[in-house]
Amino acid sequence: NGDQNPYGVAFVPSGFPGHSPLHPGDMLVSNFNNGQNQQGTGTTIERVTPAGLISTFFQSSRTPGLDTALAVLKRGYVLVGNVPTTDGTSATIQQGSLTLLDRNGNVVVSISDTNFLNGPWDMTVFDQGHTATVFVSNVLSGTVTRFSLHFTHSKANPIIANSAVQIASGYPHQPDPAALALGPAGLAYDPKHDLLYVASQVNNSIYVIPHAAHTKVNNGTGTLLIHDTTHLHGPTGLALAPNGNLVVANGDGTNVDPNQPSELVEYTPTGVFVAQKSIDSTPGAAFGLAFSPFRFFPVLAAVNDVTGSLEVFPINQ
Repeated sequence: NGDQNPYGVAFVPSGFPGHSPLHPGDMLVSNFNNGQNQQGTGTTIERVTPAGLISTFFQSSRTPGLDTALAVLKRGYVLVGNVPTTDGTSATIQQGSLTLLDRNGNVVVSISDTNFLNGPWDMTVFDQGHTATVFVSNVLSGTVTRFSLHFTHSKANPIIANSAVQIASGYPHQPDPAALALGPAGLAYDPKHDLLYVASQVNNSIYVIPHAAHTKVNNGTGTLLIHDTTHLHGPTGLALAPNGNLVVANGDGTNVDPNQPSELVEYTPTGVFVAQKSIDSTPGAAFGLAFSPFRFFPVLAAVNDVTGSLEVFPINQ
């Protein structure tokens, strides 16, 4: 339908139920802009096979502005966030929601909450099959929310969402004419150590929240792990590599460096810079990224927002 600006990317995991257009190893990509390139108006999620074949998995005008908050769950669901506008500008930006889709791309439930979901900008999920712990960054309030999903065998009520907790707050956030909005963005969860990493676009920093899956209190911004104005340029996407390192996608919403456009940057878990790679010679291309969970397909997938493409890089394990 002409949608532009791919934002989120997620892999279909092993064990995903059959009788579906999705298969393990497929990638989903969410689009933030419409065909007129208006931000917060994209309505589609595309399926990309490992061979590069593309088809539309989901399309709905009811949830425009599909962003980097995208996850595929083992139980056979897709969870996606949206931050909509009516005209592509921050003047008309709205609260947004999370939408749960079934394996065929049909809407199961839309989750909205004025207290806990205010511009769901990014998301990471600790998926345990019958339950899932969901972490969401809220760009309009500068907060991070955790809530739990419990899956049932009931056709009438297949999912129960509960235990919403604001586990972090105080991240700088602001409207932006080019990026639409800036605030807490990419999230990455380390279940072994129960740590949640948070990318802060405005001040080019990465924070870490301890006891993220269990805390019942607001931890503020958490502990500052990285503040790097040399290598961070509006960090947007965030992912945990198989070796435990962090990989950041710079959206270039702040601190733009023409000599380092659209950079993917790698750090150790203690915040030591490792390497960087540009995915495009134009700033503003790097947004969502995800590591494949499969040993037979060891890759890093990253969207290129400038060319409207999905790039897949082989990695060493």
